Amino acid sequence: MHIIKIDPRAVKDNPDDARRSKSSPQADSLLLATIKAVGIIQPPVVAPETGGGNGYVIQAGHRRIRQAIAAGLEEIEVIVSEAANDNGAMRSMVENIAREPLNPVDQWRGIERLVALSWTEEAIAVALALPVRQIRKLRLLANVLPAMLDHMALGDMPNEQQLRTIAAASLDDQKEVWKANKPKKNERADWYNISRGLSKTRMFAKDASFGDELATAYGIEWVEDLFAPADEDTRYTTNVEAFLGAQQEWMTSSLPKKGIIAEINGWGQPELPKKAERIYGKPSKSDNVAMYLDRDGKVQQVHFRLPEDKKAKGGMSSDALDNTTGDHVMEPSRQRPDVTQKGQDMIGDYRTDALHEALARAPVEDDMLMALLILAFSGLNVRVDSGASDTVFGAKRLQRHAARLFSSEGALTFDMDTVRSAARSILIEVLSCRRGMSNSGVVSRVAGEAIGADGYLPNMGSEDFLLCLSRNALETAAKEANVQPRPRVRETRAALVEHFKDASFVHPAALFAPDNSELIALLKLADGSGEPDGTDFGDEADGAVDENADTIAHDEQLDGLNDFSREEPEATEPSDEEETAYGIAAE
Repeated sequence: MHIIKIDPRAVKDNPDDARRSKSSPQADSLLLATIKAVGIIQPPVVAPETGGGNGYVIQAGHRRIRQAIAAGLEEIEVIVSEAANDNGAMRSMVENIAREPLNPVDQWRGIERLVALSWTEEAIAVALALPVRQIRKLRLLANVLPAMLDHMALGDMPNEQQLRTIAAASLDDQKEVWKANKPKKNERADWYNISRGLSKTRMFAKDASFGDELATAYGIEWVEDLFAPADEDTRYTTNVEAFLGAQQEWMTSSLPKKGIIAEINGWGQPELPKKAERIYGKPSKSDNVAMYLDRDGKVQQVHFRLPEDKKAKGGMSSDALDNTTGDHVMEPSRQRPDVTQKGQDMIGDYRTDALHEALARAPVEDDMLMALLILAFSGLNVRVDSGASDTVFGAKRLQRHAARLFSSEGALTFDMDTVRSAARSILIEVLSCRRGMSNSGVVSRVAGEAIGADGYLPNMGSEDFLLCLSRNALETAAKEANVQPRPRVRETRAALVEHFKDASFVHPAALFAPDNSELIALLKLADGSGEPDGTDFGDEADGAVDENADTIAHDEQLDGLNDFSREEPEATEPSDEEETAYGIAAE
């Protein structure tokens, strides 16, 4: 067996070649491009022609020789072997069947190796006859966590959707999720939960109304989805708060003269001004515009019409005229709030944790403790079974604390220390500042201020919370902390995170002291002149009053708390140990 150089046109096809079906045009194009780029990697095998001829017959490599001719090569190297008795039929069969295609994982790693050897993505694409985008996609897959790649190489592959989610995640996130879901030996990986644990909400550039300037200011870096169709704008970011903040700022600066910025309700519809009529047809010049962000973060707008305001027909001040359109009084447009809805949720959690810690540890006089109990049971989240309703809210949990006041014989016997301890425990169970069904309302903030719960609030100078602040709020916080605001929002945020690393930052909106208006509303409730939490019970101009207003108000407050479970907490019976600790005699 030896190697010679020969004109590919001089060799003859083997009539016993096992491959009779034509290869696909795509496969031939790939082989042709490879030969043009790097030549023939593995020389074809030929044998001397039998029967008196002096030429050569192809034993293996018919496609390579055909594409070498198509590439215009004058000479190629071939391996000359002895002629077989079967004219190379078995060799041809083995050549086409026994050769195993390259493992996909090895393809990804092979491309990374070529890049390390100074091959450019464009050169690799030419050599392999693949689009540059496909090469970049394969390179992205090569950056999957090595432990995951090793498992995939065993033949346990996720589907494409799962693979793209995994590949888009950071290595640190991949490592954490893989550690929690790593399969046992000889078991398949739970790719569904792995990809689910790595998935993040994406906000797409095609849905952004803002331009590059605001994107840069908010630190938004677009990432191309290499798995999506190449002819679409598939750039996205997982920095949801920054995306929404930039959208909000764009709406503020682009708001029409007769426009407002609206919030959306639980059904995803914009909250228009009171008594406004939404226009579904062609709007008139006198109609108003409401801009809002839908659930996907896209800027949407609707037109609406306000009824004629009789009070506005008389003399009006210049300030009032500035906020009107014709005969209709317009509400001033809303700018982006200093703290987002997510930030308000976090503040509710911070306050509740601080309040509970203060109730457990802070010094509280007995008279204050009793007053707090009264406050706690007037909270919005407390419902008592009075016999008129079958609903009991948290009764089992509260009864456990009350059981501590009884002796083993069932008599109400206690000392003051037990009362104090039980009172604190019940306050911790009942008082809450969390946003949602468990919110106690203003009374929890009054209680927190009374016992100094502000001192238990955590450091809010973290990336997670500062992401919830608007640019104006960030710059205000920076000035108060003697930190120079930066040109970009993310740089200002990073500077604040660094500054508060060894200090403490509490946003003013998180402090417990309620507004005077909230206290006045609470005091009005005490003498019966107010409505719970400003709930509207009807058209006051018509004098409509509901005799069951209190009940309706409370139900409406609960119904309006969207995105929270409506199920009652599951009641659990006390354990034997708890019954013993509380002094309850077993039946």
